[in-house]
Amino acid sequence: MQPPQTALLPDGRLHLHHGPIDLIVQAHGPGRAQALSRATARFQTVLGSLAAILPDLRRPVTPTTRPFPDNPIANRMLDATRPFMGHVVTPMAAVAGAVADEVLQTIAATPGIPKAWVNNGGDIAVHLTPGETFLAAIAGTPSTQITLTHRDEVRGIATSGWRGRSHSLGIADSVTVLAKTTAAADAAATLIANAVDLPGHPAISRAAAQTLSPDSDLGTRLVTTDVGPLTAAETRRALEKGQTFAQTCQSQDLIQAAYLTLNHRHCQTGRINTLEPTHA
Repeated sequence: MQPPQTALLPDGRLHLHHGPIDLIVQAHGPGRAQALSRATARFQTVLGSLAAILPDLRRPVTPTTRPFPDNPIANRMLDATRPFMGHVVTPMAAVAGAVADEVLQTIAATPGIPKAWVNNGGDIAVHLTPGETFLAAIAGTPSTQITLTHRDEVRGIATSGWRGRSHSLGIADSVTVLAKTTAAADAAATLIANAVDLPGHPAISRAAAQTLSPDSDLGTRLVTTDVGPLTAAETRRALEKGQTFAQTCQSQDLIQAAYLTLNHRHCQTGRINTLEPTHA
């Protein structure tokens, strides 16, 4: 495998790439140069530190799963997935969000950074100080934007679904979650997307995860490979399953909001000012 790759994009954003990890990083303020330098240095060891304990990260989370010594990213993953250990979940369900959180923490600790963000394949960690805002589009609904301010508790945005880069047990086109951390949003988005489902429906194709990705932490579990035509009632029923699970997550303070889409229909949980439609 190639060593970590670093490039400054024409618009000033930083691109960090190593194996399956692909980050776009931005920081604003007088400490910007130092912050990006520190982010680059921290990134050098990210993949290696996770690869060293990968077998453990692929095991289901249980009450006896112990923290990982000297590995803050792995512990972020574990903390984010532990609330869901009654479901099919391993720490890997939060890996993208945890990496984004860790790199952002390095940036935010740099003096003179009023605003910064780290985007790890659509899972976004955000740092905001008073007076700063952050805008992002919701997957599947380009006319709807997320508006974060310093006053919001939300600092992480993550999206999951069967059409995404990771495998899903459900049929949601996308589930975007807002949470206090990106690792928490990542784990919840994965589980909520799994809940959007119609088990046994003939229009839904599935395959064992390991036949698609031999090293998948999902092993022989069936993941969605295609979703055929569904009626409006079926679409609504699948979305309601996911929405019910999302509401449970919100009631337990695991997330602040969730936006679910399937077959051009959507529903949401959480009425906060970060979900706002835009108008042409």
